[in-house]
Amino acid sequence: MRLMGLGAIYPKRRTSRPHPDHKVYPYLLRSLKIDRPNQVWATDITYVPMARGFMYLVAVMDWNSRKVLSWRLSNSSISKIILIMAYHIIFFDGI
Repeated sequence: MRLMGLGAIYPKRRTSRPHPDHKVYPYLLRSLKIDRPNQVWATDITYVPMARGFMYLVAVMDWNSRKVLSWRLSNSSISKIILIMAYHIIFFDGI
């Protein structure tokens, strides 16, 4: 693999150490009982490495049912794709 220039992509050491100047925000859902659909949504943005750059995989999940409400794969702006997903979920899925 070294001759061909191939190598594994994995997190390097000490990636989880917070910077001392960064603020730690409180977990606001700790005392909330999630007992119905569409009460709490979660989003995840993943950078998928490609031969030339990255693709952005964005997913929105419902915490109660653990169902993926929507997902998109894009090579452009993340904020634009999140707005499109929210519009799609709210207006087309009837939530």
